[in-house]
Amino acid sequence: MENPAFQRHIRSFVLRQGHLSAAQKRAMDEGMPRWGVEFRPESLDLAATFGREAPKILEIGFGMGGATAEIAAANPDKDYLGIEVHSPGVGNLLKLIEEKQLTNLRLIRHDAVEVLDTMLADGSLDGVHIFFPDPWPKKRHHKRRLIQAELIGKLTRKLKPGGYLHAATDWEEYAQQILEVFSNTEGLGNSVDEGYAPRPDYRPLTKFEARGIRLGHGVWDIIFLRR
Repeated sequence: MENPAFQRHIRSFVLRQGHLSAAQKRAMDEGMPRWGVEFRPESLDLAATFGREAPKILEIGFGMGGATAEIAAANPDKDYLGIEVHSPGVGNLLKLIEEKQLTNLRLIRHDAVEVLDTMLADGSLDGVHIFFPDPWPKKRHHKRRLIQAELIGKLTRKLKPGGYLHAATDWEEYAQQILEVFSNTEGLGNSVDEGYAPRPDYRPLTKFEARGIRLGHGVWDIIFLRR
């Protein structure tokens, strides 16, 4: 049975319209029929969705999609499925897909937990990315954080043996929580001896992150593997 607090947290994720630029709206209108995957409460055939057999990586909450497009462009041998509820971000990434002529990226504009519960089979993913989720820094808002034990348990079941779960944050206290949640999840093991992992080459250094590093701010990568 789902934790009621977790259910409340999940239901706080609604489709957010935001302000779409003309280019983003055009990208939504033209791109979703090509690169979007409609939410349906039934199992998704990932190989058919991408038209090939290749490693499948899920990203939850890709923001404006710049890093997602860069990762997909640099790794054409892998397929990427991004989930986001914020319309401008979806529109912007669809625009980048067209500009970069990416064929290995698909998007779902829906709540991630419902997608996990109904569309993705257990053992179907080779990796999961959760980069810079909202830290909800005030203690009374911590229950709204995306990375909680229930979600990580779900994601672990979706991974193939040897698949990876990679989170990154620039909020140290959240990094500590993520490390604790990952460490306490059955079926996961740290990719390094202990603690945080070095940033892997596939995760690009964003301008925001580079500026933070120059100012002495930290960024923490937590990467665990499915046993």
